[in-house]
Amino acid sequence: MMDDQRRRFRDAHQDIETAKGIPDTPQTRSPSYTLAFADPDFLCRDELRPVRLQLELLKPEMLMEEYGVKSTVVLFGGARIPDPANKDQARTKTLADLSSHYDEARKFARIITERSMAEGKGENIIVTGGGPGVMEAGNRGAEDAGGVSIGLNIVLPHEQAPNRYVTPELAFNFHYFGIRKMHFLMRAAAIAVFPGGFGTLDELFESLTLIQTGRMERVPFLLFGRTFWETIINWDALADAGTISADDIDLFRFVDTADEAIEVLDNWHLPTTKRDGIPGR
Repeated sequence: MMDDQRRRFRDAHQDIETAKGIPDTPQTRSPSYTLAFADPDFLCRDELRPVRLQLELLKPEMLMEEYGVKSTVVLFGGARIPDPANKDQARTKTLADLSSHYDEARKFARIITERSMAEGKGENIIVTGGGPGVMEAGNRGAEDAGGVSIGLNIVLPHEQAPNRYVTPELAFNFHYFGIRKMHFLMRAAAIAVFPGGFGTLDELFESLTLIQTGRMERVPFLLFGRTFWETIINWDALADAGTISADDIDLFRFVDTADEAIEVLDNWHLPTTKRDGIPGR
């Protein structure tokens, strides 16, 4: 980026401030007179959608690069899975039982962050959707380690505020699901998916599809909670039907604990015959 001392033209901020001091007339009150880049009504027009898409791609990209984020470890999972300390408030017994995954997500994120900090190169930074449940556990684990983490929130009809463990400088908010998903995956060194609902399933299958089709390079892909995933998805039936290849089931590994997950990550690039004995697969 050009150094401010080498600028040949006025800074945009200066012109915004200068425009505030002009005489109040019918002309200056007209929406047409407002600077285009300082006009929210103009920027929110349907015709400006391509510009808004570009801005949502650029802003997090530029800020993460400036912060030194090189790669990430992605945590997907349900917003409704409670902290075990609050599992008595869960909507269902199943959600209460799934609360153990909160602790595993927190521990997994802590270990990953400790390793990242030891290397000190901005690699393998934890990124979550920034909300409650498993997302909170991931950001919380990073904080437990004394490190930073990213939260990619999105504006929803009901509130979806950042959880308090997201690093403030790395808390982002999105309007477009598609751009948010790009930011989840474009730096991903590994993906961990915990039990969840529609949103988690959407993220799971879109990520697997990108890898399956070769649009994204293969990365370690972990499904936490074998019983949950084998109950809600009949993976073998998909392969038997021919709608996926039998080899596609090898794109991911089942794990049940953070310790298993770390072992799988550490051995991911070994030949398949050696990986078969790893717990969880």
